[in-house]
Amino acid sequence: MPTRRSFLRRTALGLAGAAPACFGRPQEAAPVARPKVLVAIFQRGAADGLNMVVPHGESAYYRLRRGIAVPRPTSNAARRDGAALELDGFFGLHPALAPLQPLYAARELAIIHAVGSPHPTRSHIDAQEFMESGAPGMKSRDGWLNRLLAEAPGNASPLRAVAVSGSLPGALRGTAPAFPVHSTSEEHAQARALLQAIRRRGYSPAAGVEYPRSPLASALLQIAQLIKSGAGVEAAFAESGGWDHHVAPAGVHTLESPLAMRLREFAQALSAFRTDLGSRMEDVVVVTMSEFGRTAAGNASGGTDHGHANAMFALGGPVRGGKVYGPWPGLEREQLHPSGGLALGTDFRDVLSELAAWQAGKDCGGSLFPGHSAVPVGVA
Repeated sequence: MPTRRSFLRRTALGLAGAAPACFGRPQEAAPVARPKVLVAIFQRGAADGLNMVVPHGESAYYRLRRGIAVPRPTSNAARRDGAALELDGFFGLHPALAPLQPLYAARELAIIHAVGSPHPTRSHIDAQEFMESGAPGMKSRDGWLNRLLAEAPGNASPLRAVAVSGSLPGALRGTAPAFPVHSTSEEHAQARALLQAIRRRGYSPAAGVEYPRSPLASALLQIAQLIKSGAGVEAAFAESGGWDHHVAPAGVHTLESPLAMRLREFAQALSAFRTDLGSRMEDVVVVTMSEFGRTAAGNASGGTDHGHANAMFALGGPVRGGKVYGPWPGLEREQLHPSGGLALGTDFRDVLSELAAWQAGKDCGGSLFPGHSAVPVGVA
């Protein structure tokens, strides 16, 4: 005998592929294969990648960041709260990122360091636009994630591409339909009707999972609900703000600093999302990015200024985790970018090309990133 739960699940699946006239009188639909989902998270404000993923094996790091460097990993329990968490003998995680260490150890999480855009701008607005368009130095009307959807047509769900925002982010602008979940625009009426139907069912995360109270965690909870509802989501976008730390104690290793609090929210949100999805994570990849990094040296205010290369995270699906990828350029004076930041070792488009190939089932880097020939990274 059908239960209310099974009826609601079939209703959501039916709506995902239904024509607009079907709204209001949902019909049963046969379950469809689980789609692959690519979730992009943008850390707006230029996150401090050097204190996020700490090059504790680089002596220049400690010379340049006196007073704001994260201490080397140690077995001394008295210093454990302030020390980096060991990754591979050279890199370590900021201690506030502790929830991510088990994912790295389980080879579910990969880190790409010294990665970013080759364009030298230190303007937040321009750098974010270049990264979301996937076309550094060019003004583009569409985004790399939207081009991916257009390149690899999938299901007809009005929730195929979603952004937890009131307006579409640059990455999802383009010819392929995409829905900002907080939008009230009439052009999104079909998507909003399906979203409301799913929300009326309510949602309880997997047993034992508690999302932290932060905007990013709230966004990932909503994305998890949509993925697990069977609504046909294939691409999702979320963002986290507040990463532009110019003044003390932005980079300080203490767990009470503004950077540490932001990192803790970030790590807890990612960990909750991964645990909530459980085995569904086999078909989901999360990739994080920020417009550029910070300077290698601290400034007069005890913080860091706009730099160049940064760190990205990739989690789930086909990700070959448990490794920090990318050539390391070093932090000696002659090795730094002219901005005083970390020099570029890996183009962010190379990372996204590999993840996009997994999602689309084919290599489509040339059409996603015009004028760019991707170099293998090996992350997926």
